[in-house]
Amino acid sequence: MKFYKKLITWYLQNKRSMPWRETTDPYRIWLSEIMLQQTRVAQGLPYYLSFTETFPTVFDLANAKEDEVLKLWQGLGYYSRARNLHATAKYVANELNGVFPNNYKDLLKLKGVGDYTASAIASICYNEAVPVVDGNVYRVLSRYFGIDTPINSTKGIKEFKELATELIDHGDPANYNQAIMEFGALQCKPQNPYCIVCPLNESCEALKTGKVNVLPVKLKKQKIKKRYFNYLVFSISGDQTIIQQRTGKGIWKGLYEFPLIEEEKLDVKVITQDPIFKDLTGDAEVEIVPYQEEPVVHKLSHQHLYTRFYVVKLSKVSKINGVLKVVDFEEIHKYPVPILLGNFIDKFFQ
Repeated sequence: MKFYKKLITWYLQNKRSMPWRETTDPYRIWLSEIMLQQTRVAQGLPYYLSFTETFPTVFDLANAKEDEVLKLWQGLGYYSRARNLHATAKYVANELNGVFPNNYKDLLKLKGVGDYTASAIASICYNEAVPVVDGNVYRVLSRYFGIDTPINSTKGIKEFKELATELIDHGDPANYNQAIMEFGALQCKPQNPYCIVCPLNESCEALKTGKVNVLPVKLKKQKIKKRYFNYLVFSISGDQTIIQQRTGKGIWKGLYEFPLIEEEKLDVKVITQDPIFKDLTGDAEVEIVPYQEEPVVHKLSHQHLYTRFYVVKLSKVSKINGVLKVVDFEEIHKYPVPILLGNFIDKFFQ
């Protein structure tokens, strides 16, 4: 039996029930694929349900405010995906009259849509024979064919894409693409794959050569950068605080946070000499209380954030510039923030 037939047979018998598998609506397929990039299904599913309930059409998403989109996305990470999602919704709604492109080549032109997402939408919605290649697919192909070319190298990306193109079922590309991804997620897992009961075990090169645990090969990641975030959580008369919106090209663009001092070694004396602190407090009487003894370590893909919170109690602020915003304690929960701050807010502003 051909490779693709074995995979599709396995898929039809073992696939998980997912809401995006019950439709060929490109809007919903696009939503699911963007959300599931670098995200486990169990984590992404509640977000998909929330988005489709809140924004049932691409027009609803296009007409939403960015803060609304970011707030609903809060906790899913990689927030550039949410901003690109919103931008693409506006483009499809306003420039394409709500109709998504119906082929791989044109789908690639959408902001935030790369090779993988374009392939998924084109095959599932329009039955175009273009293969998806994600982490699951890399793993299945690398093990089955015994390929040790690094999957995150230029050579590897090209080699695996070409192989995937040769293997795809031209008669049923939608089921084939979903089958190989599901197979990698459930059967040919990263750790402890079910090789004994695998329908491909008789011809799997990695199983024959004892390389299941070493394939696929991946080049070492770049060095993890350490950063030290110190947030000033102002408590103005016990019912107001201060936030600011992150800008620039760094992490969490568009999300809100408390006034920040990025410094490895910080104490009360250093805080009181900081220009941000001086502008806000002036000559007011202030009490500064460290919220915790040890920093909270928040791990992102290429950096680890060592985070501390300092509660600053005072009766009034001296001066507020255009970046900073005074908000009531009751309102703070409405703003989109990184999950790191969301967890703190849930505890502190109960």
